Amino acid sequence: MQRRHLLGLLGVAGLGTAATGYWRLPLAAAPAALTLPAAMQLLERLAQASLHSVAGWPPAMVFNHCAQSVDYSIDGYPQLKPAWFRHTAGPLAFSVFAARGAMRHPLDEAIPGAPELNEPGEVRVALARLQLAFARFAAHRGRLAAHFAYGELSHDEYALAHVLHLYNHLALLRANGQPIA
Repeated sequence: MQRRHLLGLLGVAGLGTAATGYWRLPLAAAPAALTLPAAMQLLERLAQASLHSVAGWPPAMVFNHCAQSVDYSIDGYPQLKPAWFRHTAGPLAFSVFAARGAMRHPLDEAIPGAPELNEPGEVRVALARLQLAFARFAAHRGRLAAHFAYGELSHDEYALAHVLHLYNHLALLRANGQPIA
């Protein structure tokens, strides 16, 4: 009886958190459409720009981090959150992000168990790494690894997650001194 009561409380708390999170997400327009091809076109435009960060990681680290995430969706993440999380709070968070069309997460938090984000250190090379990761993901038709927090995602769901993740990080970058839009 106590366990069922605790699970019920956790469910109510999770729904409250999700609802709050939903309304706190930004309403600003994304820098491009919420599709993999649009994100890839945006990255091509950014390759021609002078990029800098207004806070948090420098651009090379941002691109390396996003590339890690894309690659891990195919190859497997180094560490997963507990199964209970990947079956409850994680999918709930993703559904909020997907419904809102925007993601908000700590922009200086590495993927659990991932190596340092220092290599490649040059912005253009790190951006090219991300472009290759997106192209590899777009061409991949096999099974995808469980997301470390969201759990099992379809190819389309993962594509959206990767695009939302990238766009969230781009909020702290500037191209030629201007916000990326």
